[in-house]
Amino acid sequence: MIHKKHATLKRPKLGNFGKNEWAMLGTTCGNIQQLANKIIAKLSTKYQLAYVDADHKSHDDNSTDDLPKAMIYTDKIGYHRFDFQANMEQYHFRMHFNEADLILVNGNHFKAHKQLVFIDPKKAESLSRKLDRLTDVQAFILTDETTDIFDFLKNHLPEHQKIPTFRASEIKEIIHFLQQKITENIPPIKGLVLAGGRSTRMGQDKGAIEYFGKPHREYMHDLIAPFCSETYLSCRSEQASELGDFPLIEDTFLGLGPHGAILSAFREDPEAAWLVIACDYPLMNEKTIRQLVENRDASYVATAFNSPHSEFPEPLITIWEPKSYPILFQFLAQGYSCPRKVLINSRVNLIDAAQPEIFQNINHKKEYESIIKILK
Repeated sequence: MIHKKHATLKRPKLGNFGKNEWAMLGTTCGNIQQLANKIIAKLSTKYQLAYVDADHKSHDDNSTDDLPKAMIYTDKIGYHRFDFQANMEQYHFRMHFNEADLILVNGNHFKAHKQLVFIDPKKAESLSRKLDRLTDVQAFILTDETTDIFDFLKNHLPEHQKIPTFRASEIKEIIHFLQQKITENIPPIKGLVLAGGRSTRMGQDKGAIEYFGKPHREYMHDLIAPFCSETYLSCRSEQASELGDFPLIEDTFLGLGPHGAILSAFREDPEAAWLVIACDYPLMNEKTIRQLVENRDASYVATAFNSPHSEFPEPLITIWEPKSYPILFQFLAQGYSCPRKVLINSRVNLIDAAQPEIFQNINHKKEYESIIKILK
């Protein structure tokens, strides 16, 4: 038996900077920056975009070089700026680029998992020395004076004829192509019914209460299942034996309530978005779940309802995007295990419920008795 020092964890598919990163190379840095600016100007109204480049100024031109080795934060009114001296590796970059839907990278300086390759005769020799960076070429961009890709690219990329080709002037077509790629990258939705609470205030397991002829955790599972690729019950390990054949995700972050249950789901599949719902909403219906799913915007950290009872989001009927996984950890590291606090302090797509009256969860026997009267 091979001894393993580390736990086996499912890792999200990340590049050097984050998800959906694209290196642009084969032409001048000026051309790359111009195209990046046009893409960002068009797509940033709907998506979170990022751009990675290197500064061509000499070391002496950096205005912060004479400052001590400390982090400098400047509120630039229109944007925020951090200057600091540190060794930056991919693990650090990924934290900063976590929320980006598309990361454009100057491929003359940095590598990225996907590539847009310019066919520019002025940079042909330079490109020929970067063939090792062409690991997943998604498109060629011909400059005005070119009509075909270079022979060395044809030799290096046997299936080059299948790769889309654009002219550098076809900005709309290039942007539309990238927008399609963002859409293709939208994570699938999986469902999680929170059924692992101890129900101390109710005095009995809330998930086992029958409002419609079956335990309500099972009812909620069946309610959200049509909107999800897979649906699970979230539970404590000691509950597993009593939950029958339902797919389960046992809590692996113990003592953290719903926050730990959501983290446990992302630990199971960090590539999925998780539609999380508590098991104690007796009046919840298909119309409300459909409203949540149809208004989902994957460019946000989460899609949630505004609470009808307060000015805060409802965290326990929410679609949590993969972007929220590291953010949930960041709040936990600062001593917070409240999913609502994460939503309040994150970029969240908030919607108003069409039926706010059904947002009643049951925690006490008196609330249970009131709901039974309504259901009768």
